[in-house]
Amino acid sequence: MAIIGSGPGGYVAAIRCAQLGMKTAIIEKYSTLGGTCLNVGCIPSKALLDSSEHFHNANKTFADHGIEIDTPKVNFEQMVARKQGVVDQTTGGIKFLMDKNKITVFEGMGSFVDEHTIAIKGEKEEKIEAKNIIIATGSKPTELPFAKFDKERIISSTEALKLKEVPKKMIVIGAGIIGLELGSVYARLGAEVEVVEYLDRAIPTFDGAMSKEITKSLKKLGLKFHFSHKVSDVSRNGDTVTVTASNKKDEEVKFEADYCLVAVGRSAYTEGLNLEGAGLKAGDRGKIEVNDKLQTAKSHIYAIGDVIKGAMLAHKAEEEGVFVAESLAGQKPHINYDLIPGVVYTWPEVASVGKTEEQLKEEGIAYKSGSFPFRALGRARASGDIEGLVKILSHKESDEILGFHVIGPRAADLVAEGVVAMEYRASAEDISRMSHAHPTFAEAVKEAALAATDNRPLHV
Repeated sequence: MAIIGSGPGGYVAAIRCAQLGMKTAIIEKYSTLGGTCLNVGCIPSKALLDSSEHFHNANKTFADHGIEIDTPKVNFEQMVARKQGVVDQTTGGIKFLMDKNKITVFEGMGSFVDEHTIAIKGEKEEKIEAKNIIIATGSKPTELPFAKFDKERIISSTEALKLKEVPKKMIVIGAGIIGLELGSVYARLGAEVEVVEYLDRAIPTFDGAMSKEITKSLKKLGLKFHFSHKVSDVSRNGDTVTVTASNKKDEEVKFEADYCLVAVGRSAYTEGLNLEGAGLKAGDRGKIEVNDKLQTAKSHIYAIGDVIKGAMLAHKAEEEGVFVAESLAGQKPHINYDLIPGVVYTWPEVASVGKTEEQLKEEGIAYKSGSFPFRALGRARASGDIEGLVKILSHKESDEILGFHVIGPRAADLVAEGVVAMEYRASAEDISRMSHAHPTFAEAVKEAALAATDNRPLHV
């Protein structure tokens, strides 16, 4: 087995293949393993999110807890250095796992010579042959034709994670997950942040209640939102970036800042693969087409993660990597794409799995809705994390849970309860009758289930 790309999909696939007895090689063009997620995505962004949240709390909430300190200052250089230390430790852990599982690592750019042969161009050039191949080359930030990255002032998420200074003002184009996470980092550190979004709300793929709550929360943090604005030009003059857009009245609006973060999504990355050499080609939006077994047009070549259809999420790629490995071993794995959770790691966090209320209405599915606010929980009041709510959507007749949505403290962890329940097709009543420890944030899940079952929450 040869795997091109060492992100979460690629390295997990390699580990599972090795566990199942396959001779496995992984090819990575960079000097460190882990792909976008570990190097310039999930892990470093969470490190900065946590560091900036600590600074924010020192400034804003410590006094409420009876902690008196001198006015804290940001040592941004140390913050970035700590972030890099977390990245180095994590990527080093992947190298350890490759060695532990006797997986051969090739450093260099992998490209197809033919459907079984891969050329690797690194410090030296070599070729390897493989019976089966997995393409796991991930994605890159999407660049707008009128907003080319100069990687200095007009930047992608990659550059936003390694700036040398806290911006005085940052314009963020895109109110999706990446834009809100990185926008919140710099707002906490003192930057003025304005978010320009083409659609009429933030995180538009999430339930409307989540969008409304996170917008309200981030406005308190200082972010300014400009929804229903279509950006037409981004230009730079020295250290000033100008963003030109039109609002819903078709009036031209200009924004100026010292940095502009373009966060309008990511695009499949297949450059340099020479797919044609293997008899393959990229399809819609550069993605590789696969069947329900994740096979490409060549049945022995598979593709997983961001280079194929579906949500661009590390945990989705991991599931696909395991799926391919176990399928090749003759096992019967499964992936329920409807139950892949999505998370926004702002604070409060947002997490969701299943259908949104808007989707249920559009599909004409009769449903019940129950929600419960965190501010009604003793645990939330004790920690001071009172923003947000849990919202559960269940079928009107069967009570089966159809959607599970959380905005609040540790939402990223709480959503797992919804995933488990929905995998086993639990009803809202099932959750409402399960004991949840007191005092915990998870009690909000039980209360929301009670509200969805027959509108009888206990604590509101």
